[in-house]
Amino acid sequence: MKLQLALDRLTREECLRIAKETEESIDIIEIGTGVIKEYGMAIIREMRALFPDILILADMKTCDAGKHEARQAFEAGADITTVMAFSSDLTIKDTLQVAEEMGAQIMIDLLEVHSRDRLAELKELGVQLVSLHVGKDKQTEGKFNTALFSLVEGFDFEVAVAGGINLESLPEITTHHPDIIIAGSSITGAENPASVAAEMKK
Repeated sequence: MKLQLALDRLTREECLRIAKETEESIDIIEIGTGVIKEYGMAIIREMRALFPDILILADMKTCDAGKHEARQAFEAGADITTVMAFSSDLTIKDTLQVAEEMGAQIMIDLLEVHSRDRLAELKELGVQLVSLHVGKDKQTEGKFNTALFSLVEGFDFEVAVAGGINLESLPEITTHHPDIIIAGSSITGAENPASVAAEMKK
């Protein structure tokens, strides 16, 4: 089980500091959508240079212009980039093709997807990695609902989970054996991010 640190709604300086403080416990550094919108590909390049041995995910949330955006993220140094599940099949196929060419990965974000039919279509397209994702706005309604796992049951996907996950909700989530746990504000908003990340990793 990998631990992914989501750096969202933070300044460049905060991103670099928290990534440095937690690097011993983190398997994947996620550069959040808002951070990319603020700082562009430059912050991906900077993270790549600072953390050559940690996987870097660019949360591009691509939904069109798949070839261009995937290439953009990978050329900047990302190992993984995100594409929305509601994108056209052609967009998804294009990003998978670029990832294959560049030895990288696509994570398909299942935000607001509720149909197992769409999961079957994604499998048919060659998708391997998906993210069960409860968005920031929807998190105000409550904690991550493990019923979401039923969406991917029976499919052979690598599964990441995201959505307000913290030390309290982690034990229940780990019983479903996801491949990647994504934690954002529970680490980045903590008084001591390094100790929370270490505890989560443990």
